[in-house]
Amino acid sequence: MGKKNSSTLIMTTLGCLLPIILSITLYDQLPAQIAVHWNSAGNPDNYLPKAIAVFGLPVLMAVLNFVVHIVVNNDPKKMNAAPAVRWIGLWLIPVLSVIIMPVTLFKAMGADLPIQTIAPALVGIVIIVIGNYLPKTKQNYTMGIKLPWTLHSQDNWNKTHRFAGYLWMAGGTLIIMTTFLKLNIALAIIPIVVVLVVIPTVYSYSMFKKGV
Repeated sequence: MGKKNSSTLIMTTLGCLLPIILSITLYDQLPAQIAVHWNSAGNPDNYLPKAIAVFGLPVLMAVLNFVVHIVVNNDPKKMNAAPAVRWIGLWLIPVLSVIIMPVTLFKAMGADLPIQTIAPALVGIVIIVIGNYLPKTKQNYTMGIKLPWTLHSQDNWNKTHRFAGYLWMAGGTLIIMTTFLKLNIALAIIPIVVVLVVIPTVYSYSMFKKGV
């Protein structure tokens, strides 16, 4: 791993662990059990002991971050990925850690935070950002829509990612819009995500059958 990659790994790992500072500051004010998952109505349905939630979750994020860096930096075609796409891939987990952990802690302390709105909005924003950069992602083995026919054909890869980019941006926008409607968020989001995965796959395969 090069010096630049090592520096990025260190910074992103510190980013993942940064919420621990807030956890230590608020530790005595937190309940013994902390909610770490909420249903579509915004009600907690899964808890962890305080110590595991406030220290274990950031450490888990740091471990996931390490795995992502290993995978991305060992891709033989990693230089094909647009710099912005690589940046998103390498920094997504620490950014989520810095957002999710404070929300979890303040929610545990009784703050009136609309989880059922915040979570889908974050998902929608991430999907829009990814969709924006999908068409700019060149053929590689780590990021993008990695199907046998997209990896076999540069033309198929380009057309699939251009199509998927528009679709993902529309899908992300639709997910954000669902947060303002009185809908079961899970039932609204899951079909959208399925469409975002299935339709580009079908489109790519249809291009393959046409010899692209």
